[in-house]
Amino acid sequence: MDKFFKITERKSSVRTEILAGVTTFLTMAYILAVNPGILSATGMDFGRVFTATALSGAIATLVMGLLANLPFALAPGMGLNAFLTYTVVLGMGKSWEFALAAVFVEGIIFIILTATNVREAIVNSIPANMKKAISAGIGLFIAFIGLQNAGIIVNSDATLVVLNPTWFKGAPLLAVIGLVLIAVLSYKKVTGSILIGMLIVTVLGIPLGVTAYAGGSFAPSAPYFFPFFNTTSFQASQMLSLDFVIVCFTFLFVDMFDTVGTLIGCATKAGMIKEDGKIPNVKEALFADAIGTTCGAILGTSTVTTFVESSAGVVEGGRTGLTAITVAVLFLVSLFLGPIFESIPSAATGAALVYVGALMITPVTDIDFTDITEAVPAFLCILFMVCAYSISDGIMFGILSYVIIKLFCGKKEDITPMTIIVAVLFLIKILVSAL
Repeated sequence: MDKFFKITERKSSVRTEILAGVTTFLTMAYILAVNPGILSATGMDFGRVFTATALSGAIATLVMGLLANLPFALAPGMGLNAFLTYTVVLGMGKSWEFALAAVFVEGIIFIILTATNVREAIVNSIPANMKKAISAGIGLFIAFIGLQNAGIIVNSDATLVVLNPTWFKGAPLLAVIGLVLIAVLSYKKVTGSILIGMLIVTVLGIPLGVTAYAGGSFAPSAPYFFPFFNTTSFQASQMLSLDFVIVCFTFLFVDMFDTVGTLIGCATKAGMIKEDGKIPNVKEALFADAIGTTCGAILGTSTVTTFVESSAGVVEGGRTGLTAITVAVLFLVSLFLGPIFESIPSAATGAALVYVGALMITPVTDIDFTDITEAVPAFLCILFMVCAYSISDGIMFGILSYVIIKLFCGKKEDITPMTIIVAVLFLIKILVSAL
């Protein structure tokens, strides 16, 4: 095991890797409840989507661990499931089978692009300072998600978001307590500080009514199987329509740069970025995403992508594929323990996300802010990730501004051919969105 996963070589241990995997899983376990909840609004069965979510996450994460030997976990992504439900099905009036067919085609395209090294070239083309900005931006992004999930930050008609007036009560207060606990335990170098903090918050939430048993059956439902080929709601001819092309392209684009951004951010935090700026085994990591997405569509769930919550395991010391294997095994176990995992309150996961976000922002100190042509694109990348609530949009504004500013400042030698291609792809995305 040590030789296969290179555990000693990466200065880790089996215990650390397993603990990191458990931490990552518990931090992202909310997707097992949230994803079926969102997709069920399209008319899909909650139980069957729950099974598809766990299985697709397990398959993709196994590929990540065994093929790429990286400590990152995958599952159906947030944002993409919302796009499927609220834009494609409820907004455009398409069937959920139509949407899943687009996800399936996207997965096949990704497998081809990965096999031909196109996706790897895109990842490696991101400028060095932009990689650091992406990591910092993701840190702020997941911290923001944590604050929202915990109820500390809430919606506001006047200012869009605002501090919850009752943040010192109930779940928000527990999240604050959890954050302090995790920080103190980490300072004292207690192994598993994030996991311990989450478990303490979960227990404290029981008498306060924050933690409640979710209930439901322990027997997993059967997932869908090629649902878009076994229904009258979707005809193969619809794949030739402009709407299908636009939907497929949107899934393709958002997934590509969400995954790229997450891989860069987590690999940077893990200290895995090579001297030439490349991520080790990135091609294999991208295969995990492509295979997961294809299998997910077949089973009945939205696009599978690398989760930013993987950084929680990285912070706990996860450095090899054994961390990912642990997550995959827990996904399979969760098929029979859904009600228990669903009972972990958002106050617990929210505290962990905020803490991890604080740690992930550290690469911002290495960005060259003395060079305006580097500083402004990096700043825009970070800013738009949070303000646009999108990793891919943050990368879009960062890359486009990088190319434009460099050109007008006469520093075109800093722009690689692939960076220009990526910028053109973003321009195409903007044009397609405007149609």
